[in-house]
Amino acid sequence: MAKYIAKRILSTIPVLLGIILLIFFMLNVIPGDPVTVMMKEHLKEDVIENLRQSMHLDDPFFVRYFHYVSGAVRGDLGMSWKLHRPVTSLIADAFPYTLRLAVCAALFSWIIGIPVGIISAIKKGTLLDHVSMGVSLFGVSMPVFWIALILQNAFMRVLPVSGVDSWKCYILPTIVLGWSTAGRIARLTRSNLLEVMRNDYIRTARSKGLSPAAVIFRHALKNALIPVITVMALQVSSLLSGAVITETVFSIPGIGSLAVTAINNRDMPLLQGTVIFTALIIIAGNLAADLLYTAIDPRIRVD
Repeated sequence: MAKYIAKRILSTIPVLLGIILLIFFMLNVIPGDPVTVMMKEHLKEDVIENLRQSMHLDDPFFVRYFHYVSGAVRGDLGMSWKLHRPVTSLIADAFPYTLRLAVCAALFSWIIGIPVGIISAIKKGTLLDHVSMGVSLFGVSMPVFWIALILQNAFMRVLPVSGVDSWKCYILPTIVLGWSTAGRIARLTRSNLLEVMRNDYIRTARSKGLSPAAVIFRHALKNALIPVITVMALQVSSLLSGAVITETVFSIPGIGSLAVTAINNRDMPLLQGTVIFTALIIIAGNLAADLLYTAIDPRIRVD
């Protein structure tokens, strides 16, 4: 297991270098002068030139790239051009808000999605199945900002609709962020469970006289949940990397809001830092999904 984890970590190095190169190139071809964005006023030519040199903006592209990579390896993602603070510090301040929201949304989607998917599979073709899958499809299909605005208008007199002053502020964002994923998990759980129930070993279990609950929970569900784990792990990683729309609508100062601030201010170091942080979390989520496979299905081994 340790050897496999080490191999996976080493394999992420070229992926991260490629991501940094891609985002570095894309952000550096955007028109506009960062010095002008920072200062927003006319300065003397010598002052502008000194500032550009201090920010390494006059260096060739690959010189700036390798300078940035060498700093990133040491945990230095640069200084925010607009906020004049280290990017790592800004990400560290924003991450706890995103973490709380992501954990709440993930738990909400799992608690709702998996049971609904199981019940729909058991009650296939019934009214309950059609209603639950219809609600799931609604959650998957509707834009996040639209659901957020509807819930804000519906519960604005009962629950906070912005800020992070108390735990109540996380109720509506949790529902908004978790509803869509809960719908995906419910539909995937249902389809996988129905497919597994057609296998020969399920018919054998039934022929032995096992109760329907024992057949489902002791034999079918473990195999049916293996693809669902991938969705769940990727969901957590994507939520941790920052739910941009949800955090913006509900004024939550998390990673998503930080990325929006960086885009609005054309703050390249800050935007690069949030993208790299996002990539790291997604990679970690993929690794966690692979490791969880072995816990659920002993037949799967990692080398």
